[in-house]
Amino acid sequence: TLAALWTVPNLAITLTYVQSAAILEIIHAAIGMVRSPVVVTAMQVNSRLIALFAIIYSPEAQAQWGAGVMILSWSLVEVVRYAFYLSTLVQKKVPYPLFWLRYSLFAILYPTGITGELSVFFAASKDVAFLSLMGDSAQNMEFMYYFIMAFPVIYAPGSPFMIMSMVGNRKSAMKKRFAKPPPPPRGLVFPKVVNKKGKEDRSSTPTAKAVMAAAVGAVNKEKAEKILKEKNWRFGYVKHFMGMVEEQCQSPEAALAVAKAGLEKAYQTFEFVAPDGTSCSMAEAMAAKNSEKFCTGFIKGEKAKEDNKIVVPYNGKDLSGDELKAQVKKWVDYGTIEPSAGSAIINCIDNPGWMDLSDRYFVLLGAGSAMGPFLLLMALGANVVALDLDRPFIWERLLTIAKKSSGTITFPLKSEQSSYKNDQELYAGAGCNLFTHTPMIKDWLLDLYPGKSFTVGSYAYLNGALHVQVSLAMDAISKALTEKRPGTSLAYLCTPTDIHLIPKEAHDAAAENLNTFSLIKLFGAFVSIFGPYCKSNVLPPIKAKDGKKYYVVDGISVAQGPNYALAKRMQHWRAIIAHSIGCTVSSNIAPSTSTVSVVQNRTFAWAYEGMPYFKPYEIATPEISNNVMTAILFSDLNDPSSVANPKNKLDNPNQLFSSGSFHGGTWRCGYQIESIGFPSVMIYFSKISAPYVVVGSAIASYYLFQALS
Repeated sequence: TLAALWTVPNLAITLTYVQSAAILEIIHAAIGMVRSPVVVTAMQVNSRLIALFAIIYSPEAQAQWGAGVMILSWSLVEVVRYAFYLSTLVQKKVPYPLFWLRYSLFAILYPTGITGELSVFFAASKDVAFLSLMGDSAQNMEFMYYFIMAFPVIYAPGSPFMIMSMVGNRKSAMKKRFAKPPPPPRGLVFPKVVNKKGKEDRSSTPTAKAVMAAAVGAVNKEKAEKILKEKNWRFGYVKHFMGMVEEQCQSPEAALAVAKAGLEKAYQTFEFVAPDGTSCSMAEAMAAKNSEKFCTGFIKGEKAKEDNKIVVPYNGKDLSGDELKAQVKKWVDYGTIEPSAGSAIINCIDNPGWMDLSDRYFVLLGAGSAMGPFLLLMALGANVVALDLDRPFIWERLLTIAKKSSGTITFPLKSEQSSYKNDQELYAGAGCNLFTHTPMIKDWLLDLYPGKSFTVGSYAYLNGALHVQVSLAMDAISKALTEKRPGTSLAYLCTPTDIHLIPKEAHDAAAENLNTFSLIKLFGAFVSIFGPYCKSNVLPPIKAKDGKKYYVVDGISVAQGPNYALAKRMQHWRAIIAHSIGCTVSSNIAPSTSTVSVVQNRTFAWAYEGMPYFKPYEIATPEISNNVMTAILFSDLNDPSSVANPKNKLDNPNQLFSSGSFHGGTWRCGYQIESIGFPSVMIYFSKISAPYVVVGSAIASYYLFQALS
């Protein structure tokens, strides 16, 4: 029977050795030997070790049905898991039945295993032999009772997290296994490199390291060499990005040297593959003459122009005027945004003339992006030059919005607009590909609307290595326009999950929040016992050669990966280079935003639910982010005192990103954003499991009363 399973000869000692050895899995994940998430691995292994401890010292726990359920669940999971690992080592492709079992059995065995473990905890909590391990006094027995009963309470929020993590893993694994073979390389691609197996591929890691090493090597050869020698780039990249920022802080010349060297290396290294399969460097592709040309499409909106004002949808209300000013003040006072961002938004409210966009031209690279300003620009009657993928559904949306607005939209076409017989044909003929049409896009924009000043916004986003490619493609276009088209200004949305120079006031606010006593501080102290959680956000300032101090925040999230960090860093590089040659550059930090692309990752979605408990975080909706960041953009383009104006000199070029920050709390929270992800998830699941914890606590109190009476 299940209740007698523990008594099977040699089972107990074997189970003890095997489960104790699983501690190595945590170590392997922590040092990067395997790609398993450290948090989930630690939760699984530690929960088993505690259950093992309970069943070894509790005869009552050994002799009940839950012990058998727990042991069988553990065994079945591990047999399949290690068979899967062995298969990956000796076979090119894991047989589908084993693959399916590896990523499906958890749906049954995780709940049964958790049920068995809970039964062991409950049985041990009523077993005098277990409770008296530290002595048979009432105090010792009470301590052991609360010790073992703490784990069912932890399981309430922890179990759903582990199960949903496996759901995500299954979805990802299935998608990867049944993914279509990638098409032949075309357009802007990573260069071929020789991998560890001696075969050529287009891996992103060697190229990313080469670009970063070239950037840092412009000012510090020793640090560049360390980048090239980094063996664990996926998880060890952060310290190298911090080292780069430290070097850039040494002088304005150093900051620009790093930026120029990094981008130059990227242009020399990345390839551009033509339709016939021939390739050249990205630099050569952008310098070459193109025989193919885009035609130009144009649509003028049919709606009459309305009042020029910024409206921000917030908590079910549309805020404008004094109401919006009041909310901005609340954000500033709480620390969710920097005072400079608040001033920029209020300046925009007080100067409605800034929203007269009838003679302004905005080039949107990635016009349909969830974080881009397309909707607001069209509503305010701007002239938008829209570039997005040549997909009919994208252009049906963009052109329909444009027709119903008071603005105009200009867009690339494969043929003359008059050749399209209806809207459906027009949608099919519109658009371009930033990867494959980069040189053609550059040519088209250079010739478009002579004499008009363009504001070029880089808003396209893709996952993984593709983000680096699309960032470089947008950079190539921005580079050409800033160098060859007078009056060009640039616009970027920076991420809060990056390394930024920050005002001393933000640094001091983070220190105050870190040192202020609160329930969150107690929670932070507790979770930090189990890993690198709730780490201080207060870093020592970087001292430059001239003695100046620069305060810094490390907002990088390791989970987002080095490709994301490099893609955003390349935008930083272009921003400070363009600013140095006299271009207006609006490059402000946008808040963490609940876009579809972000919250489709359930872990991020759960974390976003819990993060507002860490002062002064607030997660923005896309509508809030779009409108407030566009207001700051308008301020940058119109306010002569803005740091975006190149006439306003900075002590260091990277201070361009210190002003106008709507960071959502990242700069002023007492804890680094990387270190509150898992605690935020725990808070979220604690909220939804609170009713069950209350009931469980009542039951536990009853049994304690019975045990002690």
